[in-house]
Amino acid sequence: MIITAGKFKGQKITAPDESITRPTLSKVRMSIFNTLQSMIDFEGSSFLDMFAGSGIMGLEALSRGFSNACAIEKNSKAFQIIKANFKRFSPPPELIKGDSLKVVPTLQKNFDVIYIDPPYFSGIYEESLDAVKNISNGVVILEHIIDIEFKDFESIKQKKYGNKLITFLRKN
Repeated sequence: MIITAGKFKGQKITAPDESITRPTLSKVRMSIFNTLQSMIDFEGSSFLDMFAGSGIMGLEALSRGFSNACAIEKNSKAFQIIKANFKRFSPPPELIKGDSLKVVPTLQKNFDVIYIDPPYFSGIYEESLDAVKNISNGVVILEHIIDIEFKDFESIKQKKYGNKLITFLRKN
């Protein structure tokens, strides 16, 4: 996988085996960050990737000018790969090992952008949105293929890529 833009543009990172994660395609990452750029100023902003997988979203955020990024990953193999990837960048995103649904409520800071991309059929989309409602300062991005109830949030933009939806939300 390659970082698509910014100061780390063109840098390769290692992705975990696809049986463990489902990396977000480069064209989708580019679209997400281009859309975000029209919504917020990246400088001084913070980014949280709740289900980090390869860690690419946090690296893309820092590469494009976010002041800080945090990635949470539960899977031990994926966590080790992310850790090795992050060591190559300065500053690296913060990396937390654990279950996002348990970690997020313990975080002592708010985030300007929160990216939620759990395993598609995990059934934890609504729980994830519930977990972030008290730490979201701005935009929550959901990558999904099934319909989700956005209670406490309003959809401000949605894009479709094949069978995948990227929904941009704000708290009501």
